[in-house]
Amino acid sequence: MRIYPYNNKDRYLSWKEGLTGFIEGISKENSDILLRYLNDMEIGINVARGVKKGSRSYVHLNSSRDRLISMMKKMSSSYGVDDITTVTDEQLHVFFNDMRNGKITKPNGQKYICVRDFVKMFKAFWHWHQRVNAKKGIQIQDITVDLDTREEKPDWVYLTEEQIRKLADNAKYEWRVLIWFLYDTGIRAPTELMNVKVSDLHNDFKELNIREEIVKIGSFGRRIKLMLYSSLLKEYVKLNNLKSSDSLFNINYNSINKYLKNLAKKLFGEEKTLAGQRYCDLTLYDFRHNSCCYWLPRYKSESALKYRFGWKESDKIHYYSELLGMKDTISEQDMFVDLTRTEIEKRLEKSEKEREILNDKFRLLEEEQNVLKQTVAELIHNFNGKNISTPI
Repeated sequence: MRIYPYNNKDRYLSWKEGLTGFIEGISKENSDILLRYLNDMEIGINVARGVKKGSRSYVHLNSSRDRLISMMKKMSSSYGVDDITTVTDEQLHVFFNDMRNGKITKPNGQKYICVRDFVKMFKAFWHWHQRVNAKKGIQIQDITVDLDTREEKPDWVYLTEEQIRKLADNAKYEWRVLIWFLYDTGIRAPTELMNVKVSDLHNDFKELNIREEIVKIGSFGRRIKLMLYSSLLKEYVKLNNLKSSDSLFNINYNSINKYLKNLAKKLFGEEKTLAGQRYCDLTLYDFRHNSCCYWLPRYKSESALKYRFGWKESDKIHYYSELLGMKDTISEQDMFVDLTRTEIEKRLEKSEKEREILNDKFRLLEEEQNVLKQTVAELIHNFNGKNISTPI
């Protein structure tokens, strides 16, 4: 059975059970329409065209609920809009611009990073609102057409190979194994990571099978080679007496992230890395970025690199690596090889021409030799004929 690290199902069902007929903190109008929307998404009706049919995941339901409640509260306090269905397109544009420029902030005062996610969530809600009313013969204008859905690239923690090694060397044994495993595989953490079993390791711990049923939607299962410290992984399994059906890493996502942050802060401080995020903000998922940076210059083909990471689109390579750690690899030796190759090609061409000339001369000599032989033969024949006809 697949493990869900964020407990989204329990979290959503517990929230529903705790409702007293309405959602606290927002107006009755907003509460009523949001509950209808979430109910439709939960059972899979009035979903958008062109998307997967059926009920939405608990991840989606929790995300929709949290983001829409947050938007409803802020629109009410900032613009006096207590019924989300009465918002205008101008108010929407101002609202999302204020989120991008930091005028509207998170509850902790920090600036929103992925405003695009809020825009996409509202667009989905509004299109549902249109579909529901269209069934009643009521046409609702699409006020989301011109909303900006560009993707803002979130910052992350970049570590060099030497820093990864230093981090692992100073970590507890279990976390040292985990760090190298994440760096080697580039596996999605915690979603794919927490579902890896010992039985997924093959070929004496040198290959990992990431099963189709544990990958995210839009990705794919894959079998990849473990090139870094597979012996350490083998030792770890043996020391912990792990069985084939056991999870490879039984971890608490929040606890390990807290440990990584403290360790990175101790070793590298609080400065910003080249990827924009501070060392002390290191999380499990940052290793997927760093793994991409490590493997990018080592893989000979783009398609092979995409396979390792479970990507279908090439733009993910730049998204995850930002080409950090890359360098111009051309060398004087490469130039020498190219120049030598050019010189050899010129010499071969010259030799070929010289060979053709020699062949022509040889054919000419053969022809002259044949003519000479024929002339000599005729002379001998004539000479012998004269000797026979002369009397003694």
